[in-house]
Amino acid sequence: MQEVVLVIHLMLAVALVVTVLLQQSEGGALGIGGGQGSMMTGRSAANLLTKLTTIFVACFFVTSLVLAWLAKQDSATSSVLDEAAPAAVTQPAVPELPAPTEPQVPQSN
Repeated sequence: MQEVVLVIHLMLAVALVVTVLLQQSEGGALGIGGGQGSMMTGRSAANLLTKLTTIFVACFFVTSLVLAWLAKQDSATSSVLDEAAPAAVTQPAVPELPAPTEPQVPQSN
């Protein structure tokens, strides 16, 4: 199921990039301003590419949410810290060495 949604998600991403790149530029400095048929004007009718972009964005958003939900369902309920804690408790950080003995020094008379 997750693979199917991922393939659809990737196809939507490619389609979204293509539709955005095919749209006519609004002109001006960095998209400020625009002509009569631009999205910046409130009362203009949306053309086919604008409608397709909106549909692709909505579907991309939905598939993103579905993929996040599926990833949450597949994940374990425990934390990474919970898995690492038993290993830290059972094994000491520094191995215990035997206590050093005093060297035998011969006494001189």
